[in-house]
Amino acid sequence: MLSWIIIFSILGSIGAVAGAALFLLFPEGIRKLLVPWLISYATGTLLGAAFLGMIPASLEQAPAITVMATVLAGMVLFFVLEKFVLWRHCHEDQCEAHGRAGPLILIGDAFHNFVDGIVIAAAFLTSIPLGIATALAVIAHEVPQEIGDFSILLDNGYGRTKALILNSLSAAATLPGALAAYFWLGEIHVATPYILALSAASFIYIAVADLIPGLHRQITFAAAMSQLILLLAGIGTIAIFHLGG
Repeated sequence: MLSWIIIFSILGSIGAVAGAALFLLFPEGIRKLLVPWLISYATGTLLGAAFLGMIPASLEQAPAITVMATVLAGMVLFFVLEKFVLWRHCHEDQCEAHGRAGPLILIGDAFHNFVDGIVIAAAFLTSIPLGIATALAVIAHEVPQEIGDFSILLDNGYGRTKALILNSLSAAATLPGALAAYFWLGEIHVATPYILALSAASFIYIAVADLIPGLHRQITFAAAMSQLILLLAGIGTIAIFHLGG
């Protein structure tokens, strides 16, 4: 089980940074076209992982009222964290949350990636299919986020190499988070359903508060249909990995 956690933690962090770095090599016009598609797919994977995987797994291990109360409390918590710019998910070159504070971006990313590691470990400790589905959702939403982060760092005067190195270091926080959760949750099994419930809350919050509002800025019928198709594809991917496992 530990090997699964390590492998997918690395894929969820360094893989997302590498994907974002390669994406930035595309012409700007292509990037602007593809980012909404990536975000639509990521939205589907986040919602699918939360509602098809994490919440049902939590309900199997703990009373429904406490699980749902934890999900609700988690969403309030992430709202507060985002207000203090510790937990933000900007996917654009210009973003008020990012401002022009490059170091703040890296600190926020390190914190978020550490939590992602905890999420991945908790999911794998419940089941391998849930772990894979959760890691896939992490990767899907991290790629467009890292694209936005790279763009902001470059705009703040960071060179491409320096931005890549610093983003990779902040992304590496995923593995310590996963290892800490593996050894801690391995000893305290009773906490696992509530960690999953908090993880579901974070996925739902990211999807509905950060990703979906940006998609609504595209108002054409063609854009709406492509977004819906990709969102459903994201949900379908999670269903295949989790429900088929």
